[in-house]
Amino acid sequence: MTTELDKMLAGELYDPLDAQLTAMRERARDLCQALNITRETQGHVRRRILEQLLGTGGDTVRMQPPFQCDYGVNIELGESVFFNFNCVVLDVCRVRIGHFTLFGPAVQIYTAMHPLDATLRRQQEYGTPVEIGDDVWVGGGAIILPGVHIGSRAVIGAGSVVTRDVPEGVFAAGNPCRVIRPLGT
Repeated sequence: MTTELDKMLAGELYDPLDAQLTAMRERARDLCQALNITRETQGHVRRRILEQLLGTGGDTVRMQPPFQCDYGVNIELGESVFFNFNCVVLDVCRVRIGHFTLFGPAVQIYTAMHPLDATLRRQQEYGTPVEIGDDVWVGGGAIILPGVHIGSRAVIGAGSVVTRDVPEGVFAAGNPCRVIRPLGT
C-alpha cells in the first residue's frame, strides 16, 4: 500500500494533512525553532540539531540561523555547504545540493507545487525535486522553483527567480533567470 509519504516523494498528488506528514513537519519545525534560538557560541548545539534535521550533510554544513524547512530529512547536502541568514527550503521532494555550494541571505528553494484546479488544490499538492551541483553560488534573495537543476560552478545573481535549468559554469540572473555569460575555468 502506497503511503502519502511515498506519493509525496514520488512527485505524485498527496494529502498534506496526512498524520505522518503532519508529525514529520512538526518535528522539523521544532528542530528549526531550536536551531534558530541558538547563540553564535553554541556551534556544538547547532551541529547536533542539524545532524538530526537534515537527511545528509548536517555534520559539515555551515548555517547562519534563522533557517526554515518543511521536513529537513529530504535535504541532502554535500560537504561544506553554507546557508546565510533567512534561508527557506520547502523540501516536500528531495533537494540535493553539491559540495562547497554557497547560499546568500534569504535564498528560497521550493519543491512544493499546487494543482491549478482549485477543487483539487483544496485537498492535495505535489512536488518536484531540485538539484544543485558542486561549487554553486546563489546570490541573496534568489528563488529556485520546483524541478530546477543548477549545474556545478554556476553563479546565480542576487534576486533571481530560477524557473528552468541552469547549465554548469555560467553566470545566470534575472526574473526569469537566464544565462548571461559563461564563466572562466
